[in-house]
Order: sequence, then structure tokens, then C-alpha cells
Amino acid sequence: MNQHYLQLYADFIVKVGVNVQPRQNFIIRCPVTMPEFGHACVKAGYEAGAKNCIVRWEDDKLSRLHYEYAKEEDLAAMKPYELRSYLDYAEDPDGCCTLAIHAADPEALAGLDAAKINRVNLARRKFLKPWQEYTMNDRVQWCVAAVPAPSWATKVFPGIPVEEAMEKLWALIFDVCRVSTGDPVSAWKAHVAEGRRHRDQLNAWNLDHIHMTSSNGTDLTVGLADDATWEGASSKAENGTDFIANVPTEEVFCAPHRERVNGIVYGTKPYVYNGQLIEGWHVTFKDGKVVEHGAEKNASLLAELLSTDENACRIGEIALVPASSPINQSGVLFYNTLFDENAACHIAFGAGYPTNIKGGSKMNRTELLAKGLNDSAIHEDVMIGAPDTNVIGTTKDGKEVTIFTNGEWAF
Repeated sequence: MNQHYLQLYADFIVKVGVNVQPRQNFIIRCPVTMPEFGHACVKAGYEAGAKNCIVRWEDDKLSRLHYEYAKEEDLAAMKPYELRSYLDYAEDPDGCCTLAIHAADPEALAGLDAAKINRVNLARRKFLKPWQEYTMNDRVQWCVAAVPAPSWATKVFPGIPVEEAMEKLWALIFDVCRVSTGDPVSAWKAHVAEGRRHRDQLNAWNLDHIHMTSSNGTDLTVGLADDATWEGASSKAENGTDFIANVPTEEVFCAPHRERVNGIVYGTKPYVYNGQLIEGWHVTFKDGKVVEHGAEKNASLLAELLSTDENACRIGEIALVPASSPINQSGVLFYNTLFDENAACHIAFGAGYPTNIKGGSKMNRTELLAKGLNDSAIHEDVMIGAPDTNVIGTTKDGKEVTIFTNGEWAF
């Protein structure tokens, strides 16, 4: 691993991705397998002026033991301090920001009771919702990034020694995250500017709906929520600070209307759900709701996902990603949603982002539902873009505009 690139990557994620501000509390979630990178992020956080860097270590193997041996009701019974440990920092007069570092084994929970895991995760999400609203509404700066883990690296690059697989995955992450340019800040400034150009044009068109087609059978019409607004690579927190929520990111995304999605869509990449792969999947929508679905592998897991709660069978996000995305051009399946969603156009089952509605971050649940934004305990991104995906938009005054031609931006 290139140590110079590692510190460049950490510095970029912390100082540009999260954009830690002086005196903020900086909460970092980091895998126990990657202490060196966690320490590099703490160093970068203090250099940026953080008054506290709080590290929450996470452990896949420990999670598996909990799910395998502990009773469901005990796993789901979270204690008040677990929520307060986030809210105490969010409510601090100096505020907070947060970074989640992913290095998960894609099949860490394979073979366990998927329904049990799903129910426990649902209970935990509901319990932590007061904290999650800070990120979903961009009330704080937040960023999700990833680093290699041995189990993940050998999944992506099977059949070679683990050390070699780790080196290959590090090199690939540095490439697709523009670190190997030697100047990721400048590279990302240009990338963010291009994303803003596409975002601004989509918003200027004032679209009513978009129609996506590809030769694999996808034929999907997505009506947009009332007062929907497209967002791109960068976001702005409540305090006015710019941040990049996902590193990498190649998407421009919007809020569908929860009752105006119709047609069939085929997944173009496997999806890792609760540590297991759903492959060869498809879903059919009618008036926003999934009315038929199937998968070549783990169809029952897809059914579990779609029945998490009453609105998990509707979508909260539609995202456009060109086939020329560096992640897609790498030809590698990452088995990690953070990367794979940025290789292809995607939808997200479950909750939408209030920030995709004009003024939405100030609205309550009832007001957002009235605009058509979906509400759910989950937000699960699944990939639907193909090399020949075409997207046609229809404006509110009935004019058709070409958005994607053969997998690429048409403007």
C-alpha cells in the first residue's frame, strides 16, 4: 500500500468529504481491521480543528456472533445511551460531523437467519431515527467512504494471496476515488463542477417524469415528487458547510413520487443485503408499489427486503450514473454498495431524502408524504443501469428532453 496515498485519501475524506470545521465534534465509525486508517482520519480531523475525534470501532466477526447466538428480543432492545452517544454531540453548541468507514465482508452474515437480522436491523433503525434524521436532512456534514478488508479483498479478487488482493483493492480504490492523480482535491473540484452542471440542467428542465429503457427488458417510468430537486456530488449542511456524502460518487439523484412509478426494471449487478448476495433480480411497479418480483439467487431475501415495512416496496431515490463512471470502467464488481451504486444508474427501496424536496429539510413527515416523498426505515440502493440505458425526460409542460443515450449523458 502506498502510504503517501493513504494519508492523501484520509486527508481528502476528512477535510473535503466531511469538511470538518473548527471546534466541531467529529464522530468516526471505523472497522477494527483498519486501525491505521482510523488513526490517519483522527490526525486529519484534529488538523482541521476538531475539538473531539470520537472513534466507534466496528467488528464484522463480533456482529456475526451476536446475530448467531443472542436472542432477537435482546439484540433489538437498545439502551438510551446508544442514541444519546450520538445526540449529545449533535446537540453540542459546536455541533458535530460524522464519517463512516466501510470495510465489510460482503458475506459476513451468510448462512444466518436473514429474517431475524432484518427484524433486528429494523428495530435498531427505528430506535436511532432521531440521529439518522440529522444525516438524512443534512443537518450535519456526513460522509461514507471505504477501505479494504481482507475478507472483502479476497471476494473481489479471488484465487490470489490475501496480501496481494489487499494491494490490488487499495490501488483500485485510490484510482476510482481520484487519489492516484496525486491531487485529489483539484480532481474532485472538477468532478463536482461537472456534477453540478448536470444537476442544474435537470432542475432547469422542471421535469414531471423520466422514462428509462434498456435491451435487458427494463421499461420504467418514474414520476418525480412534487417540488422535487436534483442533487449532485456535493451537498450543503444546515450550517452552510459544503460536504461530499459519498466517496466515491458519480450520481445525480432525485426523489420519485411514491405513487407514480410504473413498469419493470432488471438489476444489472448483484446486491449485498444483510451480508448475502441477491442476484439476477427484477421488480415490477404499479402506481409506485412493487407488485411482482423475483431473483435467480436469494429471491427470499429480496422478499424480506421489500416487506421490511409497509413502504419498503416503494422507492425513495432515482439516481443517474453514466456507464463511463470510473467504477464501471474498472470492470470490477466491488460487492459493496458504496462503489457498485456509482457504477450504474440505481433506485433505492425505502426512504427518500427530504433534501430532494424544495424546502424539505424543514418539513415534517406528513408534509413530505403530501409531496410524494417515500418514508421507510430502510434505504437500500440497487443497480439498474446498463451500457445501453436510455433516459427520456418529460417536462411539466409536456416537452420531451433526452437525458441519457446508450448509457451516457446526452448533454
